[in-house]
Amino acid sequence: MIGFIVRRLGQAVVVTLGVVTITFLLLHALPGSLARDIIGNRATPQNVAAFNHEYGLDKPLWYQYWKFLDKLLHGNLGYSFVADRSVDSLVASELPRDLLLGGLSLVFSLVIAVPVGIAQAVKRNGLIDYAGTGVSFLLYSMPQYAVALILIQLLAITFHLFPAEAPQTAGTLALLEHPSGLVLPVASLTLVTFAAFSRYMRSSAIDTLAQDYMRTARAKGLPEYQVLRRHLLRNSLIAVITLVGLSIPYVITGTLIIEQVFNFPGLGLEYFTATLRDDYPVMLGVTVLVGMITVVGNLVADVGYALLDPRIRY
Repeated sequence: MIGFIVRRLGQAVVVTLGVVTITFLLLHALPGSLARDIIGNRATPQNVAAFNHEYGLDKPLWYQYWKFLDKLLHGNLGYSFVADRSVDSLVASELPRDLLLGGLSLVFSLVIAVPVGIAQAVKRNGLIDYAGTGVSFLLYSMPQYAVALILIQLLAITFHLFPAEAPQTAGTLALLEHPSGLVLPVASLTLVTFAAFSRYMRSSAIDTLAQDYMRTARAKGLPEYQVLRRHLLRNSLIAVITLVGLSIPYVITGTLIIEQVFNFPGLGLEYFTATLRDDYPVMLGVTVLVGMITVVGNLVADVGYALLDPRIRY
């Protein structure tokens, strides 16, 4: 098990370095000048040259890349000249709200998808299976903004049950003081994520039901609920564990559209604003952070897979 984790850690380091390198090169290949974006279009060549010299932007690309790696290893994601603050402080203030929004939706989608997927597998080709499949396909094929707008129309405008805008508070914990404003953003993310989880759970449970140890468990006289809980649930969760690990970066990136629709104050909204303002340090820092989180998510999925199925370790 230790050797398995060490190998995965080594692969994670290599992939992370590749993500950082590609992101750095792509953003520096974009047209335009950071100095002119910050100083203004009326900046003289002397002003631009002074700005580039002060912040090392006139150095060779390899030198800028090396300095960026050095700062990254020390936990420095850069400095936003537009927002006049470090990217670290921006992430520290905005990321917790994304974790709250995405984390709640991930938990709720799993709580709903796991029993629904198992019920569909047990009642395969029945009314429950057909209904669950239809709902899952419908939600999975719809873009996030469409689900969000439908919920706003029905629950906010037509029936006035929940506000159409997320709570506009400064702190993360303050969001919990207005739970009604979180219902629609969390529900929008939950519905889309639930559709994918339920389909994987159903397929995995159907494969598990066909295994010999399931027939053996029933032949031993175990009650049906014990067969489902001890044998079907645990073995079917292996495929879903992989999805959960891969969904960790979705907690951040998947909230971007939802934050736009509901005006939710989070890192996704800040990233979108940075692209409109050509705030390259924020774009670079957040993209690298998301890439690293994606690698960590894959690593968590691999380790979780190995814990549930010892065969994977070998």
